[in-house]
Amino acid sequence: MQIFRTKVVLRCALALVAAVLGLPFGVTPATAQGAAEPAAVPSGSGLPVPRFVSLKSDRVNLRNGPGTDYPTGWVFRRAGLPLEVVKEFEGWRQVRDAEGVTGWVLQSFLSGRRTALVLPWERKAGGSVPVVPINSGDSASTSVIANVEAGVIANLHSCDGRWCRVTVETYSGYIEQKKLWGVYEGETVK
Repeated sequence: MQIFRTKVVLRCALALVAAVLGLPFGVTPATAQGAAEPAAVPSGSGLPVPRFVSLKSDRVNLRNGPGTDYPTGWVFRRAGLPLEVVKEFEGWRQVRDAEGVTGWVLQSFLSGRRTALVLPWERKAGGSVPVVPINSGDSASTSVIANVEAGVIANLHSCDGRWCRVTVETYSGYIEQKKLWGVYEGETVK
């Protein structure tokens, strides 16, 4: 009982001192004199949103909310797949794939390595798969190094807003930027 009274007396004494000094109780003099408040910890990475990232693993759960308590709505099974980060919450990223499917992924399964899908909107079930040339230079008049099918993942090295320098397996060259999903229209990548 004596300890409780001592705490009450001490608290009253501190409140009296604060009142005499013209400070609200519980505020330190440094804060009252205009010292900067401690910076709030950002809930995300501080990187721009939206942005493109890629998957680190061949098996990544896409959850219905930002946490392991939320059910898995989908499982990605393709390392290197480009995803668009549309929102951040603590260590979780809300992402969208090329088909428009959205959900939450733990940040540790994502990489800043830039990849892109070649013409994913052209893949049709049971139909012929279109091909896109990888050119030796950033012009349609340069020689074709290889042709790649729609849906192939290309590693992005750079983009100038019109053409992207890419690698697909052992082939390196240029693909028109408008034929790739994983880079914004007109975006430059260095």
